[in-house]
Amino acid sequence: MAGSFAGMSHALVAPLLKRRGRTWKDGMAENEPWQDPKSPQDARLASLDERLRQAQAEDEAKRTGTTRHALAKGQAQGGRVLSVLISYPVGSALIGYALDRMVGTHGIWVAMLFVGFGAAIWEVWKISQQSPQ
Repeated sequence: MAGSFAGMSHALVAPLLKRRGRTWKDGMAENEPWQDPKSPQDARLASLDERLRQAQAEDEAKRTGTTRHALAKGQAQGGRVLSVLISYPVGSALIGYALDRMVGTHGIWVAMLFVGFGAAIWEVWKISQQSPQ
């Protein structure tokens, strides 16, 4: 009995909806609820639409890797700064130690260590002047 009522309601309502330009699909109207296109949009719906656009833009940016590129460039600069701050003083101190051994003195390696720190600071300054883009 319930099946016959559903069939009757569909048979009675479908012609009315087809006259208004609406079609039935699987027993349901496709464009429910019927909103007047000229009515003002609800603020909640506008906020939801804006958040959806932002989420889609973020998703697209993540998918294409545009945000990752700037992050990777900054990380590359940070790694370069770290390697310069470690390698310049250590390398110059090793050169100073080798000079100490060859000449037979003591203390050139300390002077070379400070020269290496100075060179490292100069190089970090040059790196910091470059833009991360």
